[in-house]
Amino acid sequence: METFDPAELPELLKLYYRRLFPYAQYYRWLNYGGVIKNYFQHREFSFTLKDDIYIRYQSFNNQSDLEKEMQKMNPYKIDIGAVYSHRPNQHNTVKLGAFQAQEKELVFDIDMTDYDDVRRCCSSADICSKCWTLMTMAIRIIDRALKEDFGFKHRLWVYSGRRGVHCWVCDESVRKLSSAVRSGIVEYLSLVKGGQDVKKKVHLSEKIHPFVSKSINIIKKYFEEYALVDQDILENKESWDKILALVPETIHEKLQQNFQKCHNSLQRWEYLKQGINCQDNTKNDKCGPWLEWEIMLQYCFPRLDINVSKGINHLLKSPFSVHPKTGRISVPIDLQKVDQFDPFTVPTISSICRELDAISINDEGREGNEAESDIKHRTRDYKKTSLAPYIKVFEQFLENLDKSRKGELLKKSDLQKDF
Repeated sequence: METFDPAELPELLKLYYRRLFPYAQYYRWLNYGGVIKNYFQHREFSFTLKDDIYIRYQSFNNQSDLEKEMQKMNPYKIDIGAVYSHRPNQHNTVKLGAFQAQEKELVFDIDMTDYDDVRRCCSSADICSKCWTLMTMAIRIIDRALKEDFGFKHRLWVYSGRRGVHCWVCDESVRKLSSAVRSGIVEYLSLVKGGQDVKKKVHLSEKIHPFVSKSINIIKKYFEEYALVDQDILENKESWDKILALVPETIHEKLQQNFQKCHNSLQRWEYLKQGINCQDNTKNDKCGPWLEWEIMLQYCFPRLDINVSKGINHLLKSPFSVHPKTGRISVPIDLQKVDQFDPFTVPTISSICRELDAISINDEGREGNEAESDIKHRTRDYKKTSLAPYIKVFEQFLENLDKSRKGELLKKSDLQKDF
């Protein structure tokens, strides 16, 4: 695994922002084809500098301004905010109450720390390959719903750089949604409810909503290996008591006896399923297959930060930001290869800067034309580092956005001719 020394960060960031950051693609994304006048200029950026100096309401005229400022400020973290009614960097000059957040992508933030009550391998900011499966399931469940249940086309999933994932839904109609509608969407996508003191966080009725049943079908593909083998959620009395707290007390004693006879979580899970689906129970208790599903959902279903999604003016960490603790780049995730995504193989700023140094040494002898443009130089640079495949994923996302925009323009022009 790549080692990263935070003391080297200032120098590494200088090189990264000068030679490797994909400004052209980044600007192309947030400018959205330049269809709406001043859309990019009215966007808020926030920079966190060395020693946690935090600067909000940054805004830029164009790609060149953004580049110059990032290279000058050398931000440790970049956050993206809303598109406002006025330029964010002039918000102090606007009449009180007139400066309003108007549009933003619908965003989702899923953080591994929110699963600390159900994962046994790690806690807090730590992650490992065993618990990363939670993020894989979260992407699959939320993305399916965004695509099929809501019909959203342009969804960019990004690794946070440390312990979670973000999603940016970028359809034009979605960017205009009110906070109330955003709240409704995130509420629809939330099943695990209740704080640390609440033992049972998922409650299903006999009538299962299609969203729930489709989510369970996704979880089923991972559950045995993730929950019963890797997390070993029924390993001992301490761990199985947590699960017994989620089923009716009338079957506790019987399950306790059977669990003690079993050798592992796989066997105990089979007994649990038999116990809660038993005909004798279903007559008297609220037992049935949905009890099994409630446990699966409590242990595996995505846990969303609701406030991040519903607030239009909420900031979210930018794609291609560098995580100052791990040095890992916040890279886009290829939805075709979600199961193969490994956070531990994501390039760190130190690894790509070292790759760049090696390229520079090789190129020194061949560099004949000093007047070669900086943009050309930089494009060639990142394509030769391990950042290249992730930028390709981002470019494919931008291509799809462009195609959609052209399609909409064609539709509008056809309608105008249709009189």
